[in-house]
Amino acid sequence: MEINGLPLHPLVVHAVVILGPLAGLVGLAYAFVPRWRWLLRWPLVVLAVIVAIASVVAVQAGESLLDSRPELEPIVEDHEEWGERLRLVSVLFVPVAAFAAWAMGGTSALTSGRGAATSRGVLGGVATGLLVIGSLALMVLVFLAGDSGAQAVWG
Repeated sequence: MEINGLPLHPLVVHAVVILGPLAGLVGLAYAFVPRWRWLLRWPLVVLAVIVAIASVVAVQAGESLLDSRPELEPIVEDHEEWGERLRLVSVLFVPVAAFAAWAMGGTSALTSGRGAATSRGVLGGVATGLLVIGSLALMVLVFLAGDSGAQAVWG
């Protein structure tokens, strides 16, 4: 997979590296700042979907790059494993973000003038916990996958 002769993997990885931590930070803000939820609800869900798509494409492009350059296998083995974990977590983050957007939502501050309403009882608590865990896992795995890739390329 290439674009203008450049491997697609390093190009797509930049979307994951930028938007992954951003999605994690938006998830944490959504969990801990109820008055911002009306504003962050859709950006959280959209970022989660974009990061999942970008991570799936990055893994496929990385596998394609490795198929075309098998001599890289020994030096990117660790990076490949972290990338697989990141792909799994980013795909699982989508339903978590959607569930949190539903369970932790409330009326819009634009209509009520007072900010977001409280969450949906026990489901809101479960959604908060899942969102915090998912957000932290996403940010940590972006760092670990990116660091292992940088170590493989730059030593």
